[in-house]
Formats: sequence, C-alpha cells, structure tokens
Amino acid sequence: MESPMVSILVLAGIAIFLFLRLRSVLGTRDGFEKPRMPEPTSRRGQPDLEVIEGGPDNDITDHVAEGSAQANALAAMKRVEPGFGVSDFVQGARGAYEMILMGFENGELNDIQPFIAEDIFESFVEAVSQREDQGLSIEANFIGVRETTLLNATFDETTRMAEITMRFVGELTSVVYDRDGNVVEGDAKTVKKQKDTWVFARSMGGDDPNWQLVSTDA
Repeated sequence: MESPMVSILVLAGIAIFLFLRLRSVLGTRDGFEKPRMPEPTSRRGQPDLEVIEGGPDNDITDHVAEGSAQANALAAMKRVEPGFGVSDFVQGARGAYEMILMGFENGELNDIQPFIAEDIFESFVEAVSQREDQGLSIEANFIGVRETTLLNATFDETTRMAEITMRFVGELTSVVYDRDGNVVEGDAKTVKKQKDTWVFARSMGGDDPNWQLVSTDA
C-alpha cells in the first residue's frame, strides 16, 4: 500500500493546480466588485457592427410623440443649436416657474424681469401695484411642482424664433392679509394647487441663452 503521506501530497498538488487554474480564468475579486465586462471582439473575415444613425431622439420622444409636429419643431431647434437639450429645457422651465410664480406672489419683480416679456412684466407690475394700493399683502410658501408637461413646440425657420408651451401644476400655501394684518383669503396650513399654461420663447442660435415667458394662461 502507498504511504498515507504520499497520498496527501498528491491530493494537495492536485488542489493547488486546480486553484491556480481557476484563478487564471476567473481572476480575483474583493467585496462587491462588479464583474468585468467582456472586451469587444471582431471575428476575422466579418465586418464590425456599426451603430445605425437616424433612430428616434430620446431627448425629444421622452416629452412628445415621435413624428409629431412638436417633435419636428424640437428637432429643428436642435439642428440650429446643437447644444440645446429638451430635457434640460424642461428642467429649467420647472425652476423658472417656481422663481417667477413666487416673485409675483411676494411682489419681488426685479429679479424675474429678465425672464419675462415686457408686456407680461407690465401686467405683473400693475397687479402688484393694485394689491399694494388696497393695502393687501401676500405670504406665500412654495411646496413643489406636481406635474410638468410639454404641451406644444413651434419653430420659425426664417426668424429662428422658438416657442415651447408648458403645463405646470404647482402646490403652495398662500395667505392674503389686509393692512391691519387680518386674513382676507387663504390659510397657511392649506396647500392649494396652482395650474398654469405658460409659453416660453427664444431666438435659437443667439447669444442670449435665456428663454422668456411670453404668455400665461391659467
């Protein structure tokens, strides 16, 4: 019979060989290291796969139907100004909505003037002035935007003027006080919905990157 020691050495040698073999195939990993992705390879005699261009632009189709008039208008904007992103615009419009809405509610119009067309700004000034003449003041607190929807988009190829219509549903608290501090309307503990349809406009490809609010419709 073979010596037990010899058998143990033979088994140990086989185990070490298998360990080294598996390590060369699998590699080593620590903790939650992600598995390595296979390197792209091309087989001799066969061409590499090419990315097919001309597919739908997800930056557009995430917001409007593919092939719609709105989608075509947005695509035209992006051709004139390649750096323009629809999703970036929607996010910016969401922030502008809060800034402009709260600027109007609180009567602080100077900071929002660059983002509002002249006629819209004048109507805001008039409304705030009437409020002040009546001795009314508003205490408003913005809660958030529940919905943001791109409703329409148009683009004039000749003037390069773009217009995008957005629908917002915001939530805020608003209380109106008279000059004596009495509550005339609203409740600080009641959240109300504010629904607005706003149109933003801008000349694409120009030096001014700011969109302006050119129309409002509740």
